[in-house]
Amino acid sequence: MARIKPFKGVRPPKDLVESVASRPYDVLNSEEARKEAQGNEKSLYHIIKPEIDFEIGFDEHDPAVYDKAVENFNKFQKNGWLKQDTKENYYIYAQTMNGRTQYGFVVAAWVPDYMEGRIKKHELTRRDKEEDRMKHVRCNNANIEPVFFAFPDNEALENIIRKETSKVPEYDFVAPDGFGHTLWVIDNEDTIKEITSEFAKIPNLYIADGHHRSAAAALVGAEKAANNPNHTGNEEYNYFMAVAFPASHLKIIDYNRVVKDLNGLTPEEFLKKISENFIIEDKGTDIYTPTKLHNFSLYLGGKWYSLTAKPGTFDDQDPIGVLDVTVSSDLILRDILNITDLRSDKRIDFVGGIRGLEELKRRVDSGEMAFALALYPVTMKQLMDIADSGNIMPPKTTWFEPKLRSGLVIHKLDD
Repeated sequence: MARIKPFKGVRPPKDLVESVASRPYDVLNSEEARKEAQGNEKSLYHIIKPEIDFEIGFDEHDPAVYDKAVENFNKFQKNGWLKQDTKENYYIYAQTMNGRTQYGFVVAAWVPDYMEGRIKKHELTRRDKEEDRMKHVRCNNANIEPVFFAFPDNEALENIIRKETSKVPEYDFVAPDGFGHTLWVIDNEDTIKEITSEFAKIPNLYIADGHHRSAAAALVGAEKAANNPNHTGNEEYNYFMAVAFPASHLKIIDYNRVVKDLNGLTPEEFLKKISENFIIEDKGTDIYTPTKLHNFSLYLGGKWYSLTAKPGTFDDQDPIGVLDVTVSSDLILRDILNITDLRSDKRIDFVGGIRGLEELKRRVDSGEMAFALALYPVTMKQLMDIADSGNIMPPKTTWFEPKLRSGLVIHKLDD
């Protein structure tokens, strides 16, 4: 059962939230963060991307950078740019994109639930990325940024969302990217107890996005427990911050592929090989979007094609075999192009669907890439089925948007 609790959030005053809040650390590089934070000493980038306070090119993994994060976190609190709530609360966080809003609970999730597999993952993590975030959590003694969870729909929790979001929010603003962010503080004790109780009925939570942050936060919590001879299990470090959304609120966006060459084939030979496993329809020059599972969009030589996988080329009874990323990786990338390692092969690149299929066309038309392949998005059910089966999704399968805004709430590990 999912064990969560409220916590004393560290948050910006209402009039400073837009200055403090930032995009997550892992969706932009150091130079982009430097540019976004320019002229804004209150930007959270000074804590989550503290290398921007050093000269350009300074090693972001240098110990001095982590020290600067701590210095800046302390400075933000001293200056009143971040203040801690006096009591333990839950929070509801809403994100709005293209007129659609999703509502999640900001909670403290229990570290043993992650370590023992009740918080389920669907992606592999890299140890170097885990270690970077572990250092960041350790030195600040806080989860500065939340992780992104999903949970099976629960009517009682939906009713709480409806009731609480009818009230005046604490924060309500539109970020520079055009996405809306709204936050409500839940400080009523009866409501807090009901949220805790309802989550306790949910067997599993699922990491939607933020596998490295989840691993880092949980590993630091477990590390603190192991190093404390008086450990009781009730300490704040036994919990890490997450925003948990009902699964039906979330929509996974397509994650598409662009490839540099045809492995020595002519376009005609390439299409002929594809036709062995796919029904090909020429769609002309107008952009074609995949319409359903096992339907793909191919852009090659200035034209769009619909590819529909033939019966027998996929296994709808297998949580991995049903995925279009598996079908395309096996039958096109591996069998025709000899691309076998999606994580490291330099011949392939990946484009999040938030950029639109126009971006695929642009990269092929420019001559940079030979062709583009657009996939029908994975569903939340597929993601949860894979996590439940103990399997791992192939690389670059899911893209969630909007990303959680960082800096709305922070969780300290000592209080």
